[in-house]
Amino acid sequence: MKSKFAGLQSASPGYDSGLQSKFDFQDFFENGTLALHVIAADGTVLYANKAALELLGYPAEDYIGRHVAEFYANRAESDEILEQLRRGATVNRCPVKMRTRDGGIKNVELTSNGKYENGKLLYIRCFTVNVTELKKSRDEITRDEDPFRQILESLPVAIYTTDPGGKITYYNKAAAQLAGREPQVGSDEGGVTLRLFTTEGNELPHADYPMVMALKENGLIRNVEGVAQRPDGTFVPFLTLPTPLRDAEGNLTGSVNMLFDLSEHKRNERARQRLSAIVESSFDAIISKDLDGFIQSWNVAAERLFGYSADEAVGKHITMLIPPEHRDEEDYIIARIRAGGRVDSFETVRRRKDGSLINVSLVISPIRDDTGRIIGASKIARDITPAKESEHRIKLLMREVNHRVKNQFAVITSMVRETAKWANDPREFERNIRDRIAALARSHDLLVISDWSGATLFDLIQEHLKPFGHEDQISLSGPVLTLQPNAVQYIGIALHELATNSAKYGALSNGLGQVSVTWRVNPKISGQKEFELNWEEKYVPAMSTNYDSERKGFGTIVLERVTAQAIGGAAVLKREPGFVGWVLTAPSTSLAVAQVTELHDVDLEPAL
Repeated sequence: MKSKFAGLQSASPGYDSGLQSKFDFQDFFENGTLALHVIAADGTVLYANKAALELLGYPAEDYIGRHVAEFYANRAESDEILEQLRRGATVNRCPVKMRTRDGGIKNVELTSNGKYENGKLLYIRCFTVNVTELKKSRDEITRDEDPFRQILESLPVAIYTTDPGGKITYYNKAAAQLAGREPQVGSDEGGVTLRLFTTEGNELPHADYPMVMALKENGLIRNVEGVAQRPDGTFVPFLTLPTPLRDAEGNLTGSVNMLFDLSEHKRNERARQRLSAIVESSFDAIISKDLDGFIQSWNVAAERLFGYSADEAVGKHITMLIPPEHRDEEDYIIARIRAGGRVDSFETVRRRKDGSLINVSLVISPIRDDTGRIIGASKIARDITPAKESEHRIKLLMREVNHRVKNQFAVITSMVRETAKWANDPREFERNIRDRIAALARSHDLLVISDWSGATLFDLIQEHLKPFGHEDQISLSGPVLTLQPNAVQYIGIALHELATNSAKYGALSNGLGQVSVTWRVNPKISGQKEFELNWEEKYVPAMSTNYDSERKGFGTIVLERVTAQAIGGAAVLKREPGFVGWVLTAPSTSLAVAQVTELHDVDLEPAL
């Protein structure tokens, strides 16, 4: 007869073959269909028949000589069975999970007893029956027979149950998906996830797990949020509802817990928060309304724009903002929104709380619910009052520019004609006309700097005397007075003529003369005020042998008539040997700046 110890001897020569006589089993186990293991008291596999090796897929050399716990899916089960056998107990049809060579799991039923000598365990005989297919069939039958289990498996909410000690007894597919792992029934305690954190990011100790607390306190725990960490490192926010289970006598029998995955809710909440922050911080008024026109939301910019607080506006009809003559716009807007369209930017007028009207630009879009159904409209309103005012100012400015250009052309045309009358040769004409146009440009520059609001008389005098030098021979005195653009141009022309003559024939022709320019505003009996400008020039007559007091050229005409007529005043020019005096008077309202006014054309033809 073939030795029943041959397999052991050849596969594990290190073991004493003398033990063979102590193994009490029949030869037919060697090639039988019932899996048999012989295990040493320390857990080392001493022998495995062909059926045992085929059960787990190992060759004898990879199986015999290793600790039996290496082949258990749960080492704790292996240790517990060995401990029972060492104490003399027997194991009958114990369900365990064995790990196959390819990494799979086999469900088996284990029947074991020990061989003892003088009360000491020598070895263990272990018969193993593969019940994997049987268990699968039982599970399928159980599922088919248990409609409640089918319901739990089909629910999208994570559900699991525990025994009174907190060990998991059941979990559905949604629980495994939320946990990112397959929980270990009968060993995992307190929850299906590996690690739990508070919403603030602090890790929860096991004793503080919601399920553990519910079992400990034997009471409900509600509306507790936490964060679970999956094995892959990702985090899942959840809401937990652990509930103790009790029997008819009120004794604790276990617990059931539902975990609601809040990932999508949190994403939507963050999106809503971002959108809310954008809406609240927007410079534009953003308003939502339902399809009946009643206001649903009202941001801070809407409060600023229309004057109503959110409490005053929400729930009211949108027509409270629409003037009667624009009410037909609302009918068009609602019809457009109901049809699924949007109303692109258009300009209109709306009414504030104080009754004032405001120019706005509106963009209106439909609001849809989760099903895509249109439930209202969002309105973005932008205050375009500054733009309208700018547009109005531009139009006014263009009209004023037109007036000024015409005036400039008229002045230059007159300058050219009158200068030509008094010029003796082309070179003199060219020089004089160039100087006069340059003087006109200096006045123009002062007005450009001030956006054509005017220029001070002090700056104007300095600008026209500066090209001639001799600053130490010139004195200026008078109050701060801002001239209107029209006065700037014509008084500038007069100052240029006075300075030119002075540089050619008078005080500024050398370093011996003196020029004094003073101005003042005199009150009159009528209550009005009169502006007065005095030019006094003193010099040595002998220094001006070319000076002809009787000659009247372009400069004389400007000083005696043109400047005074342009500002509605009067002028007196006085020339004597060694002295030139010019006095200009005019109502202060005709030349001083009180407010921004438009220029008017001045007809220079009669004056020149």
